[in-house]
Amino acid sequence: MNDAPVSLRPIREADLAPLEALLNDPRASGPFQWFGWRDPGRTRRLWAENGLLAPEQSMLAVLVGGEFAGFVAWRQVGRPDLAPYWNLGIMIRPEARGRGIGTRAQQLLVDYLFAHTVVMRLEADTEDTNLAEQRALEKCGFVREGVQRSMGFRDGQWRDVVRYSLLRTDPRPLSDRT
Repeated sequence: MNDAPVSLRPIREADLAPLEALLNDPRASGPFQWFGWRDPGRTRRLWAENGLLAPEQSMLAVLVGGEFAGFVAWRQVGRPDLAPYWNLGIMIRPEARGRGIGTRAQQLLVDYLFAHTVVMRLEADTEDTNLAEQRALEKCGFVREGVQRSMGFRDGQWRDVVRYSLLRTDPRPLSDRT
């Protein structure tokens, strides 16, 4: 997985077991993504219903050299009738972290969403202590907008969250188009 190309594609049935492990195992989800036990069958049911590609919320597999390495996701926020925009998320398997895979996957998602949707704004949130994700977002051209105090509850504590945004008109330093 080290120097292999990073790509995105729709979730396939073969991806469901590693995807569910990533979502439902606190050791796999990592220190910033474990929010407690959830319905373990939810992802499989949604995949059977819509392939995890829906107008309001979608998910794509992150591949490294053709192997499942995690996922990127986006959900619609804002006013759908006036000013819709997407909130992005990512989760990478533990063995794939720290090698720039997440940064590249998020850049691919940015390029995809700006090419195939009309939204002007993308946003992403991360805990204020998740410095690796903050660096990844900034490398993709996202701008830090500010800190939202006590926005998320995880591991028995309220956590501050940093909000980032990227506008369609902003420069994208890692884009294939530059």
